Amino acid sequence: MVMSRFQVLSEGDVDQFLTTGFVAVRGCFSRRAAEEFTRPVWDRLGYAADDPSTWAEPVVHLAGRRRLDVRDFAPKAWGAVCDLVGGEERISTDRPYVWNDGFIVNLWQGADEPWAPATPASPGWHKDGDFFRHFLDSPEQGLLTLVLWSDVRPRGGATFVAADSVGPVARFLAAHPEGAYPFPQPPGVDDAPVLSFADLAAPCREFVEATGEAGDVYLLHPYILHAKSQNVLRLPRIITNPPLTLAEPMRFDRPDPGEFSLVERAVLRALDRPRFEFAPAAERQGLVPPRVAIQRQRLAEEERRLAGKAH
Repeated sequence: MVMSRFQVLSEGDVDQFLTTGFVAVRGCFSRRAAEEFTRPVWDRLGYAADDPSTWAEPVVHLAGRRRLDVRDFAPKAWGAVCDLVGGEERISTDRPYVWNDGFIVNLWQGADEPWAPATPASPGWHKDGDFFRHFLDSPEQGLLTLVLWSDVRPRGGATFVAADSVGPVARFLAAHPEGAYPFPQPPGVDDAPVLSFADLAAPCREFVEATGEAGDVYLLHPYILHAKSQNVLRLPRIITNPPLTLAEPMRFDRPDPGEFSLVERAVLRALDRPRFEFAPAAERQGLVPPRVAIQRQRLAEEERRLAGKAH
């Protein structure tokens, strides 16, 4: 392995990503920068930060309003991202990789129940990408990012990560070149399967809580299954999960094996193949997920609340 290819990742990071499907990049931005960017959260929620009795919902997904250029704001994270996907030139310029303030705020998810560690039967396992039809080589979600905008403590609402889930997902998608839908489609659309996350999680045995400090960033393989966990501490946990779009679909049959990205290498490792020829058997398809309508409604409510506060 020629380690000079990598800007940020160490040999240990590379091995971890290929083995577990994720790597944690610590200290990508300062606590002060995190506090500044998240300062409007409580006004946007309409809750009082110091009065948990006002926290009506256990988890809130806010719509994005402001954007950050990752290259300038968190160059360490940017470099690690480029390391994983095979270089900056493989990142889409049509849909640039940016971070925004579409915060996922976990205030007290499951706090009224005893703590339960992650298992295959835990609720909520999913593969990100509810906005497209999934193929083995899908470019729409070339990488998943978990940006920690607050400290995230054990049992404090960290994301559960199934660290051995790249294999089941890769094998399923390789067996279904017609693609798979992330949620059920109207009757008669076509006969492509719907991703059964419960079935994909069933063989998994390695689970991690994505804990850390404000400024840490987890970079995850796009096939990684993950889920919300309980926040029994009732300490506000604030993260975002921006996707990265590739300029072109992934390739698993590159003539030069040295040109495989780490994301592609992880797929080949899961398939136990040195190379793999893949071509979608159906057209790529964008989808409008149900969450869009919910986020639009929430954003309209937020705008009214903020306008009233300004007056």
